[in-house]
Amino acid sequence: MDLERTSLGMGKRPALLVVDMIKGFTDAACPLGCDCPEVVAANARLIDAFHAAGLPVVFTTVVYHSENQARVFRDRINALNVLTPDSDWVKVDDRLDMREGDILLEKQWASAFHKTDLDAQLRALNVDSLVVTGLTTSGCVRATAVDGLQYDYPVLVPREAVGDRNPDAHEANLFDLHAKYADVVSLADILENV
Repeated sequence: MDLERTSLGMGKRPALLVVDMIKGFTDAACPLGCDCPEVVAANARLIDAFHAAGLPVVFTTVVYHSENQARVFRDRINALNVLTPDSDWVKVDDRLDMREGDILLEKQWASAFHKTDLDAQLRALNVDSLVVTGLTTSGCVRATAVDGLQYDYPVLVPREAVGDRNPDAHEANLFDLHAKYADVVSLADILENV
């Protein structure tokens, strides 16, 4: 039986949180990446809409500056070791319009909130809700969406703007996110309300 839930919708000042739409995840040539042009295109549309509305846009990247950062995570997933400051893999995908005034947040773990100042930056911008997009649905997107709720933000996840290397994991995590932590909606729903 499904839990009863209430859709909270988008607030008056949402932020777009573009999780790890970096070359290392959007290029299948990287061991961490997958070919997902439709997810890139959906993110590009959302970024344009948020820019046009003058709303905050936050990009995340994963960068490891030393051997000690996220040691256990990196021991578990050795491919993460390619995400060094001098690597092109940590750069935001060129197909996305990152502008001056957008925030670029470096992280080392799955959630964009874990051991970062993301919440403080969002509060300073008077953000009242989050639209969470990016890669991957079962990993960093899920962790960020769950933490967004735990920091008391209503969270929306546009289905077309997230992706995963595993389609079954993608669908299962969207189902679970919608059941408990976020409103999983269509790209069109977000674009109509920005």
